[in-house]
Amino acid sequence: MLGRELGEEFRPPDFEDEAAPGWHRESPDDPGRVGFRRRARRRSGAFRQLLEGLLRPPAAIPAPRRGNPDAVVDCAVYTGGARRSDPGQPRQLPYQEAARLARRRRNAFVWLGLHEPDQATMNQIAEVFGLHELIAERAVSSGHRPGVETVGEVTRLVLRAARYVEHDRLTDTSEVVETGDITVLVGPWFAITVRHGAVGPLWAVRQELEKRPDVLRHGPWAVAYAVGSRLVDSYLDVAGHVERDLERLEEESFAVTRSTGIAHIYQLKREMVEFKRAVLPLADPLARLLEGRELPAALRPYLVDVRGRLSRAVDRVAGFDDLLNSILQARLAQISIDQNDDMRKIAAWAAIAAVPTVIAGIYGMNFAVIPGLDSPYGFPGAVAAMFLIGGGLYWRLKRSGWL
Repeated sequence: MLGRELGEEFRPPDFEDEAAPGWHRESPDDPGRVGFRRRARRRSGAFRQLLEGLLRPPAAIPAPRRGNPDAVVDCAVYTGGARRSDPGQPRQLPYQEAARLARRRRNAFVWLGLHEPDQATMNQIAEVFGLHELIAERAVSSGHRPGVETVGEVTRLVLRAARYVEHDRLTDTSEVVETGDITVLVGPWFAITVRHGAVGPLWAVRQELEKRPDVLRHGPWAVAYAVGSRLVDSYLDVAGHVERDLERLEEESFAVTRSTGIAHIYQLKREMVEFKRAVLPLADPLARLLEGRELPAALRPYLVDVRGRLSRAVDRVAGFDDLLNSILQARLAQISIDQNDDMRKIAAWAAIAAVPTVIAGIYGMNFAVIPGLDSPYGFPGAVAAMFLIGGGLYWRLKRSGWL
């Protein structure tokens, strides 16, 4: 009732005319509410603000934001090999504004960096940049195998990032290599990088590429080259650290005093399988890009260099796998030899212990007549025989290597 009375007090003169300037119907579905109120406009006076708050309908409460705005790491427009920075505009532009500017300028493109976007955010980005719904759906999920595909004018390049995890010593639960996913969507006037996981941040790639205008001016494919080059360099870096782990593991396996467990070797082998899944499948997508027509001719020498470094990484990873298998086989052979040595020692001591057992067992038989029972030298003679025969067996077994 209070709202209705106040509404009647501030009702405009011509409330039947919905087209009157400065006025609009507040809630057409609820005839009991105030029919008209002013459009969004600052009013002076505390009393008027109080009345406006009382008359505000429930629909005026801001709706919760949809999507994941924090997924946008950086967004910029590049023209002529340089990042566009207009006076009065923030360094990171909204992707809607960046898309509008890139379409208006010739030889300009947008680089949008995303980190783990949700489906709602990706759908909005797909609408702005004209992405196919399947590409937007796949960009949200992770765990894809490295590959390349082209849908319309957009090329989707899937890469795997790798990072070495520092550790003091290798155990059966040590994490040696951590991986993540990076998807690069390359269009005629945009490049969108979507990263999943904590591995492979691309801010350093963006800074490095902005310092190379001769490469950046080649358009969105320069972003794909820069990302691929940085990931291949990270493969070589991880391979160098893993090589040192293998050297330490090899030294421990052939040391005089070594541990009896092999679980840490299997753990490293599992980590190498994950590393191989990131490195080995990338050779085929790079070859397809070099053979296709999407890649600019000026960037082909750069991508050839990336393929050469990837080949070195592949060779090193394959060599690590062979070396790890050799260490594992050698360690299993050592364990088998150690077990045989232990069994021989047990058998040798059992043979030595059998001598006094047999002699004591014979003289422990309950017979009336046993040689030496009545002799004062019987007990010392039996003990001496035990020591002599046992000592002889120990010398013989020691000489043969059983003890």
